[in-house]
Amino acid sequence: MTVVAGSLTEEQWGNLLFAWRVSKHIWSNAIVIAKDLQTIGIGAGQQSRVDAVRLAIEKAQTYDHDLEGSVLASDAFFPFSDGPEQALARGVTAIIQPGGSKRDDEVIEAVERAGASMVFTGRRHFRH
Repeated sequence: MTVVAGSLTEEQWGNLLFAWRVSKHIWSNAIVIAKDLQTIGIGAGQQSRVDAVRLAIEKAQTYDHDLEGSVLASDAFFPFSDGPEQALARGVTAIIQPGGSKRDDEVIEAVERAGASMVFTGRRHFRH
């Protein structure tokens, strides 16, 4: 695992690793939002990763979870920065994902602009 943007607190690392483990058990285009070692939103089974992020955010908000300070795990790389930007705008402070997109640089830039952190695992969990 490589930190590619920002730096992480011990709490963020713990939440990222927790969310990453949860994402391993979710079907394709899995997005997991976690906070305080709890899953607060899951988006999966969507044709686009940005829709999966939107769904995870909506699920968290449906149950009045505060996304400020939460983290996000994605089972596969983000092909565009729009998914992460959506989550970062709602309070996500760190993201873990495999990396490997042609547009990784754009995604890293979006995370850095938001003052957040990101980790590349180099391994994907993508399941069909």
